[in-house]
Amino acid sequence: MHKVCVMGVRTSWRTVADGEFFCPDCGGDRNYLRRTGHRRLTLLGVPLLSRGHTGPVLECSACHGRFGLDALDHPTTVRFSAMLRDAVHTVTLALLAAGGTSSRAVRETAVDAVRTAGFPDCSEDQLLTLLAALAADTGRLTGTYDAVTGGHCGHAGLDPCGTALAIELHETLEPLAPHLAPAGRESLLLQGARIALADGAYTPAEREVLTTVGGALTLGPADTERLLAAAARTPS
Repeated sequence: MHKVCVMGVRTSWRTVADGEFFCPDCGGDRNYLRRTGHRRLTLLGVPLLSRGHTGPVLECSACHGRFGLDALDHPTTVRFSAMLRDAVHTVTLALLAAGGTSSRAVRETAVDAVRTAGFPDCSEDQLLTLLAALAADTGRLTGTYDAVTGGHCGHAGLDPCGTALAIELHETLEPLAPHLAPAGRESLLLQGARIALADGAYTPAEREVLTTVGGALTLGPADTERLLAAAARTPS
């Protein structure tokens, strides 16, 4: 015998937007429909009384699962990859600006890091050109950058404690940090440490940059110091 549903609530959905998101159920990038619903009390399947609105929700076009709008806080795979590439690029430039680029080992390590991160066509000339452009921004650099020799005149050049650098690193790294596992955040810091150590011990400016990186990645001061010390003890 079939049971007949005499009374119930039915939701009529209306699509108001669409886009792409990382579907928690599918575990990958999918298209979504942003939908709002109107709930009605039904009698024998016939809608009678309004029971108000519901939503908005995101409905996955693949699995049809429905999620809150906070699902958009998780970056898509494509966006996450771009954020990671930008993070490595920003950390690399900050360390080059802080420590100078006169060392060939430093330049090669920096280029290798940026290429591995997802910029396969990166070259020393490109990094030096970008550093020269940054040097022209007096809000970022306190020293004078020599685009011919690839080094700084005077001191290390970049004020690692300066507001501009701190903002640059935090703006790039803080949105990424919640989406990285602890090992991933540590790996990003250690990658910067390898660039700084390519020509010897950390300079005070390089250490300050790396401390800023650790903070932006939500690594505690003790953890940051432990990782930097371990990197310094590791043979290159």
